[in-house]
Amino acid sequence: MMLIPAHHFRDIERKPQYLQPEKCLPPPQPRPSGAMWFIRDGCGIACAVVTWFLVLYAEFVVLFVMLIPSRDYVYSAINGLVFNVLAFLALASHCRAMLTDPGAVPKGNATKEFIESLQLKPGQVVYKCPKCCSIKPDRAHHCSVCKRCIRKMDHHCPWVNNCVGENNQKYFVLFTMYIALISLHALIMVGFHFLHCFEEDWTKCSSFSPPTTVILLILLCFEGLLFLIFTSVMFGTQVHSICTDETGIERLQRKKQRRERRGSWKSVKETFGGDLSLNWFNPFSGPRHPKPLSDRDWVRQVSSVSDTENTETTTTEEPEEPSEEPKDEDFAEVVDE
Repeated sequence: MMLIPAHHFRDIERKPQYLQPEKCLPPPQPRPSGAMWFIRDGCGIACAVVTWFLVLYAEFVVLFVMLIPSRDYVYSAINGLVFNVLAFLALASHCRAMLTDPGAVPKGNATKEFIESLQLKPGQVVYKCPKCCSIKPDRAHHCSVCKRCIRKMDHHCPWVNNCVGENNQKYFVLFTMYIALISLHALIMVGFHFLHCFEEDWTKCSSFSPPTTVILLILLCFEGLLFLIFTSVMFGTQVHSICTDETGIERLQRKKQRRERRGSWKSVKETFGGDLSLNWFNPFSGPRHPKPLSDRDWVRQVSSVSDTENTETTTTEEPEEPSEEPKDEDFAEVVDE
């Protein structure tokens, strides 16, 4: 006999017949290979549209207010090329982060037949998500917006209308990096343009009227400063999460996970797809080829079960009362998490 911390365990099910599979819908057919992933969330779609609008607004001001009217053609050509390349990479990274499956766990596989097929041994446990009726592998969390359990879920980002997880974290990191770079570049160009216009006639430094030019530049300056701060913080947070091999949810919960942590460099290479190369910065290059989950990925050892909480983005639940019910080592368990 052994005591297992159970204050986060609910509805302990010692045998597969108590799984109540009739409460779960039949597992849907697997999505065809290469099918597009898209979350139908009104708030997320609106945020994604706003993101594109702000980038295109910056593009308009940079080109038609500052660069095209400039008499320095070399300055305009170089800055126009740099800004447009960075803007294209930022939008491409945004699309890849939004339309890539972040690592969704197959939905509705918490069935009696699937549990029995795992052939659980004494001291082994599997976790069932009661919200999407899925068996959750280690480090997976349920997202209330995506309505799926996501492997290595860091957080749900409305700006990309998707979760940031195992398969699309690279694209999200690139998106924040390129947005920060174009914001910094735009701010520098606005500063030079203001200096130039103060020295010259305002009517000659822009094809718009002076009041319109000032308003457009001030709005761009405000946008660039806001997004530079926001995306720089997000970029630093994501890089820290990758280097420490700890997701944002795990960091907030401070889970004492008894698992082997990968080295910082190994975690970075796995996220960005191999050794350091230009492909790290290419949003059209995948981070790696996701390996299909094997039977071992669904099963966890009782001795390594961490002090976890039921985690769902945008929702919280009151912790339940501790349970001191002893559990026999001779039973394999199915746990609602």
